[in-house]
Amino acid sequence: MTETWEVIYSTPLPHRAELAKALLLEHDISAVVINKQSSSYPTIGWGKSEVHVLAQDAILAKVILENEATFS
Repeated sequence: MTETWEVIYSTPLPHRAELAKALLLEHDISAVVINKQSSSYPTIGWGKSEVHVLAQDAILAKVILENEATFS
């Protein structure tokens, strides 16, 4: 069976996505960052970095980020 991943956070600032991932990992929630920024124009900031978690963890992950994230 394949695992379904869901985007729970998106930001144009890659370091914020990494902070979100680290916070989720502290709560034992598997998370990955997908960088969708254009490598052609990195200084312009086109695109976003997304934090993905397993679908069954999505609601809890969103609650954690809403209540504990201090970088937003």
